[in-house]
Amino acid sequence: MLKKVLIANRGEIACRIIRTCRRLGVATVAVYSDADRDALHVELADEAVHIGPSPAAESYLRSEKIIEAALKTGADAIHPGYGFLSENPGFAEAVAAAGLRFIGPPAEAIRAMGLKDAAKALMEEAGVPVVPGYHGIEQDADFLASEAERIGFPVLIKARAGGGGKGMRRVESAAAFKEALASAQREALAAFGDASCLVEKYITHPRHIEIQVFGDDHGNVVHLFERDCSAQRRHQKVIEEAPAPGMPEEMRHAMGEAAVRAAEAIDYSGAGTIEFIADASEGLKADRFWFMEMNTRLQVEHPVTEAVTGIDLVEWQLRVASGEPLPKGQEELSIDGWAFEARLYAEDAERGFLPATGTLSHLALPGGVARVDSGVRAGDHISPFYDPMIAKVITHGSDRATALSRLSTALEEVRATGLTTNAAFLCRLTKQADFVAGNPDTGLIDRHLTELTMAREASPEIIALAALELSGVLESKIPKDPWTALSGFRLWSEASDFVELEHRGRHVPVSFHSKGQGSYRFTVEGRDIELRLSGSKWAYDLEFDGRRHPAEVIRDGNGVTVFQNGESWHFGLIDPLAAEDEAAAGGDRILAPMPGLVKLLRAVPGAAVSRGETLAVMEAMKMELSLSAPRDGTIAEVLIAEGEQVLEGAVLLTLEAASPPPLA
Repeated sequence: MLKKVLIANRGEIACRIIRTCRRLGVATVAVYSDADRDALHVELADEAVHIGPSPAAESYLRSEKIIEAALKTGADAIHPGYGFLSENPGFAEAVAAAGLRFIGPPAEAIRAMGLKDAAKALMEEAGVPVVPGYHGIEQDADFLASEAERIGFPVLIKARAGGGGKGMRRVESAAAFKEALASAQREALAAFGDASCLVEKYITHPRHIEIQVFGDDHGNVVHLFERDCSAQRRHQKVIEEAPAPGMPEEMRHAMGEAAVRAAEAIDYSGAGTIEFIADASEGLKADRFWFMEMNTRLQVEHPVTEAVTGIDLVEWQLRVASGEPLPKGQEELSIDGWAFEARLYAEDAERGFLPATGTLSHLALPGGVARVDSGVRAGDHISPFYDPMIAKVITHGSDRATALSRLSTALEEVRATGLTTNAAFLCRLTKQADFVAGNPDTGLIDRHLTELTMAREASPEIIALAALELSGVLESKIPKDPWTALSGFRLWSEASDFVELEHRGRHVPVSFHSKGQGSYRFTVEGRDIELRLSGSKWAYDLEFDGRRHPAEVIRDGNGVTVFQNGESWHFGLIDPLAAEDEAAAGGDRILAPMPGLVKLLRAVPGAAVSRGETLAVMEAMKMELSLSAPRDGTIAEVLIAEGEQVLEGAVLLTLEAASPPPLA
């Protein structure tokens, strides 16, 4: 067994690898950038080495720095995790050249599967079914447009060096093809350093099903069955499960055999995943699946396979890297029950899943039957430099309904304040009728996007609870001066309090008085209600309209967040002395919706623009976002330049004020 492993990664996956190494008695070395100096993976490792500034290109992608750190600390192997350098054949070669073991496949295997066009040609030779499309090297826009017409719309543009949905665009018509291609190429170049794309037929009822494979240096290859990753948005996985719902045994066998053939064709060693697209228009069938790509590394969603097979895949990686044969043969592997994984991110689903940055002032993750893999804790800062994952929530049960119910309950227990998360979106998805029925496909989230992401209005009792907390009434300390306990005291009338809350950009006036023994009478936006509270600090039972509901309220600086049934609402206090220029918030400014890099600028002062016209493109956390003109008008000022890093809320462009209508 290896003695010491350097982990060339950060966050959740670094922490997950460290825990298995610790169980096996393998020492660990962490690496960290400026932004990660106080990160959890640094704290958990036996040693840690600083490798550079916060941007990944200056730290986690600096292969020479990482290899130098491994040699300096006496590590005998490097685990790349996923992302960063994990699928870089040059890095794998450099690790081997330094006399270290790369915990992953040989560089030749990574290179063979690294470019989607070459990989598809190789798979065709190996007898693995491949999606119809153009997988050649020609990148002329006119040529690719003609190929798209030959294939037939809709088509899917995919970065040949890509993954994670980067450089991928669905195109419905010839008219939209060239603009989508240019956007995909820009994103691919930024993410992978390679702008080349391929074009494939878009399957209209697709299921994304992948097979976990494992090989060793002794010529053995097995598959560990399938995972269904069809619940996606923007081609990025949201919730994964194993096994795939509705999977016939004949198809499972056929996909498993095809995946093993694919791995054997490149003499594969270590953990890998063969991704297939399946046509589910008439249900899953053994002759209706095609190879998409191979990920030559450990997948983010590997815990669901671990849950249903009882195997620690990181342990297998370490054993294979130590020269051992696979611990089990194909006939010894089986599926036990069902498992789900949900990816908890710092992102705002109500605002198009924009990444969120800031400090996690409070974080409580579910326990009980849920497994939680996380790389952050309360007080940590989610920066714009890396993927905004907070945690992966994994549940297992004897059947799909049990595992899904446990996932839904676990997501309801998430408590995070200081920034926005996608917890409510995930919770709603676990209860969405088609998903519950076991009918996921890659378009499910888009079809139900409104119901999954729409803002839920805070009920009167939720507003009332926030008002009580922000007024100080619920504070447990007993004042020494009895007169200070009479908040809102009035002679010859009921003592009353008044607070003005801020909620989602609007003012919410609330007045209330105590009726004793936990009962209050409120006026919320002109509506009178009565509410009774029981419980202790944070956790309360609200009795309203003859019904009782649990809720939790967490103080966050000058605001509070109320949690109930998987939903959350944040409230602040309005400062009556603060002056606001309401007119300045009108529709004549284009603001940065997130901190990020200005990748493209199409605005010129004095130029006429139309409503919806793309004026700038921003990139943050590996996501590209187009900013459009809010109305017809003329560009007044351009306050940024291409290549500039800007903060959230920064004014990027201004339009000339709209002319008033002529007098009648």
